[in-house]
Amino acid sequence: MAELISAQTETARLKRALGRWDLVALFVVAVFNLNVVPSIAANGGVTVWLWIISLLLFFWPQGIAVIELAHRYPGEGGVYLWAKEVFGEFHGFLSGWCYWTNNMMYVPTVMLYFVGVSVFVLPSHQYLADNKLFAVSASLGLLAILVVLNIVGLGVGKWINNLGSIGTVIAAAVLVGLGVIVWLRYGTTVSAEDFRIPANPRFLLNSFGVICFGLVGLELASVMGDEIKDPERTLPGAVVWGGVISGLLYIATTLTLLVAVSKNEINVLQGIVQAVSHMAQKVGVVWIVAPFAFLLSISIAGIGSAWLAGSARIPFVAGLDSYLPSWLGKVHPRYGTPYAALIVHFVVSTILVLISFLGSGVQETFQRLLSLAVVLQLLPFLYMFAALLKIAADPMWEKGHYSKTVLWLSGSSGLLMTILGMIFAFSPAQQISSVWLYEAWMLGGTALFIGLAVFFFFVYGRRKTAAQAAGRI
Repeated sequence: MAELISAQTETARLKRALGRWDLVALFVVAVFNLNVVPSIAANGGVTVWLWIISLLLFFWPQGIAVIELAHRYPGEGGVYLWAKEVFGEFHGFLSGWCYWTNNMMYVPTVMLYFVGVSVFVLPSHQYLADNKLFAVSASLGLLAILVVLNIVGLGVGKWINNLGSIGTVIAAAVLVGLGVIVWLRYGTTVSAEDFRIPANPRFLLNSFGVICFGLVGLELASVMGDEIKDPERTLPGAVVWGGVISGLLYIATTLTLLVAVSKNEINVLQGIVQAVSHMAQKVGVVWIVAPFAFLLSISIAGIGSAWLAGSARIPFVAGLDSYLPSWLGKVHPRYGTPYAALIVHFVVSTILVLISFLGSGVQETFQRLLSLAVVLQLLPFLYMFAALLKIAADPMWEKGHYSKTVLWLSGSSGLLMTILGMIFAFSPAQQISSVWLYEAWMLGGTALFIGLAVFFFFVYGRRKTAAQAAGRI
């Protein structure tokens, strides 16, 4: 099967367009997502401890897993390829399926965040952020533009990622810089009490799942493994740089948001611009809000582009063609990109956004889409960390990039954090108005997508294989 994937990848002529600093930029824009910071910071200073715990016990093990598994199983497919090689065909399919389908919900949340931020570019239009019709139209319009640009190819699409990375770092620097100035001039209302676990930690549980979700992304480049220049040398250094920058930015921006805005006043869609606006008024630089919102909008577009491009490579991988319609693996004859998968992504995301808006406000829709995306996104990480444990336990073990002890520690820690993150995602965030509707959405959505994976693999896939063997396809 590995030979088949290699041969079909060659046939598709994927271009090696990503260098080391392209990867660092990709990691920063994919991992460091400012859009998740407000929903986490809304639970107070105690979330800083959750960030530190997650960085140590989930994020760094993730980096070790990506480097080790990419070293042992190089090629296009990433989490799909690794789970397939270690656990078998179905597990590879389920891992790749969840990685792909979760982005059909996550990318729309990025688009909604873009809407919430971009209205600050024209202050007189800020009210539109809570307008359902405008939010749906604008978010789906941006998604369509990103799909077209990524169909044109990574040679073009990667510049959206790179610009998004630059925008993310500059936006974070402005936010933190203003926070330091305000803190030095006026002090802060944040106290030691804010860093203690609250009496009712229910909302905090959901934050832990979102934090783990916010820290994924180091595996994204390996999904495009055949499009990296000299991946053996390029990937490890890029993972380290991207990881360090992203981790520091997450902690710094969370603290700054808490300094600038009361946790009870943080808006999950506009929290970052809200914080900059408050601090800019205190410092006397109100003019900075509009350009900051524009810069942050570029960053958000880069985040959406990075995840859209990466996840679309999953159905492209040749092994998936046995279980999904073969046209999903089609590559554009001119641009060499998986255009069919990108178009399907847009269509399904559009349907999910329209359904999730029924009876919900913009902020609640954002939170519902995000929480279900957390569960589906973390499922492939169960396989990724379990793969480290299985490799370390193999009596025929051969040293890869890391020692057996490192694999045991990283696999155990990462697996435990992933399980907890998935469980805690089912605890509703404070923006949820109806708990039972939220739980129905979460349980029903999870069951639906996993059920579809089982159907495509065991029913559709077997029928297609039988038809191919009979010469009917």
